[in-house]
Amino acid sequence: MRLYSLSVLYKGDAKAVLLKAAYDVSSFSFFQRSSVQEFMTFTSQLIVERSSKGSRASVKEQEYLCHVYVRNDSLAGVVIADSEYPSRVAFTLLEKVLDEFSKQVDRIDWPVGSPDTIQFAGLDGHLSRYQNPREADPMTKVQAELDETKIILHNTMESLLERGERLDDLVSKSEVLGIQSKAFYKTGRGRSVAAGSLGRCGS
Repeated sequence: MRLYSLSVLYKGDAKAVLLKAAYDVSSFSFFQRSSVQEFMTFTSQLIVERSSKGSRASVKEQEYLCHVYVRNDSLAGVVIADSEYPSRVAFTLLEKVLDEFSKQVDRIDWPVGSPDTIQFAGLDGHLSRYQNPREADPMTKVQAELDETKIILHNTMESLLERGERLDDLVSKSEVLGIQSKAFYKTGRGRSVAAGSLGRCGS
């Protein structure tokens, strides 16, 4: 079981703004890590943009899952994990992180923040601790609440897109992805990353 990324974002009217993120790309080759990380950011933003406020969803692609929670106040979190990682624990983590973030970071900074300007140091520690799902055991209250909450499951990234939209077009227009990452995607090796299927890039 492995967690690959943990991100906090703000769901704006036009796009999702990345506020803070932590990544574990140690399982990928050294030369692929920067592109893999960019695609995880791209994927997280895309999922938040396509998710409604007050919703929880998991996007399945191959053996990987992207878990998203968008609060009613537009603060959102995304966990990218392998399919063996328990969904309930992923959402417990998201609930905990967003609660901490909202208490430590002034709401006025959410729409205009960035990873460089937002002061919140908890993500790396959470990503490390929650590599072991049993870290979530004390969070029984949150888990009980999640049992009563409907979590939408999407079988592919494409199922999130609006009619007529293509993932290829979104990649080419993305401001998150650099030239190298877009080339990486076009070769076919990065397509799986953009869809949340991270494993092919580690092979």
